[in-house]
Parts: sequence; structure tokens; C-alpha cells
Amino acid sequence: MNLTLKIWRQKDSKSKGQMVDYKVTDISEHMSFLEMMDVLNEQLINTGEEPVAFDHDCREGICGMCSMYINGEAHGPDRGVTTCQLHMRMFNDGDTIYIEPFRAKAFPVIKDLVVDRTSFERIQQAGAFISVNTSGNTQDANAIPISKHDADEAMDAAACIGCGACVASCKNSSAMLFVGAKVSQYALLPQGKIEATDRVLNMVAQMDAEGFGNCTNTGACEIECPKGISLENIARMNREYLKASF
Repeated sequence: MNLTLKIWRQKDSKSKGQMVDYKVTDISEHMSFLEMMDVLNEQLINTGEEPVAFDHDCREGICGMCSMYINGEAHGPDRGVTTCQLHMRMFNDGDTIYIEPFRAKAFPVIKDLVVDRTSFERIQQAGAFISVNTSGNTQDANAIPISKHDADEAMDAAACIGCGACVASCKNSSAMLFVGAKVSQYALLPQGKIEATDRVLNMVAQMDAEGFGNCTNTGACEIECPKGISLENIARMNREYLKASF
């Protein structure tokens, strides 16, 4: 395939950015999107140009690092995949592909397609953990009975990889699907109930402090989430927050 790429280039967070056009040729439909970006960067390096900066790590849809807004969709036109799992067979020969970073006040651009998502880390540090007694009298987790329904729902919530697609796809740049998933995975388990009140209050407060918007139930976050995190987690977080507020 021969493609035209319109890529957002920005030197740093303080510089103005712009869309820059590039041509790539002989792209195999079996390549992943990131492999196509590797081909472009090799081409740029060979001609003495600055390669395009983009996040990636595992390239297996696990780490949540790859974060590109492709043709107006977080992670591109496929569903249930991250950018690294997106393949070029989703595009046609001669296509023009627009590639931008995730856009949100709380995700400032570092360079080109790389954004700073440490706001997510600060939200997790505010409460997405369980304090464990390590005195030697710790109860074995396998000895605590948990219903299969609750265990399954907790595992579904824990599947969130924190990529930020929910924020990028939301018209309000809301992080409530992410925070809802993190609150839910603990709220559904007995180990998480001890600190449940402080957890939800602190995490929501930190989310607001980071500058994320509120949820208006559009549902774009669930559709574009590569792990299919359900909107039910936002509802559960709202219930937990209401209980904790009394």
C-alpha cells in the first residue's frame, strides 16, 4: 500500500504544533500500525530528518503505552484493540491517515505523539491500592470466600490498562471510566471494603484536581476502550461516592 500520513509534529509542550504530510510506500497489510510508523521513522532518519516520537512498549496490547488518535478515533478504526494491535489491513491503498496525540488538558503533549499521562498515576496513588497487614498474621486471600459474580466483575474492571483512550474519546475529556474501573475492582472484593470510603473520595478529588471533565453519559469511552470496560463501573463509582459522602 502507498499512503499519505498527516502527522501532528510538536517540538515540546511549549511550542506550537502543526500537521505535517509524509508519504510511505510498499506498506504490507500484515504490518501493525506501529511497524508502519517504524518504516516512516527509518525513512526520516535515512534522509536526515527528525523521526516522529510516539509511545510504545510491549506491542501486545497489555501496557497501555501506545496512544494515537487515528482518523478521529482513539487507537484507530478497529475495536477492542490498542494502536499496537491495529493492522494496516484496516486501511486501503491510497488512503490519507490523520495521526494525532490524545487530546486533553490533563494529558499535555511532551513531543509529537507522546503525551504526559502521569495524571493517571497520581489518581491511582490517591487510593487505588489495598493496605496489607504484614505482621505475620495476614489472612490468605484464597481463604476469603468471594462470589463468582463479584470475582468476574472485579476481573473485568481490573482489565483496564490505563491507556487513556476513554479520555481522548470523550468530548469532556472525562477520566471517569478509568477511575470507575479502578474503584470497582476493589469495591467488589472484601479486601477493598476496609478503605472503600477514603479510596473513592480521594481518587475522585484527585481526578478533579488534575483537570479532567465530568461524565455526560455519551458512551464513547466504552466503545473505544480497547478492553471494553463497561459504563457500569462509572455507575458503581457514583454509588460508592454517594455512600462515602454521607
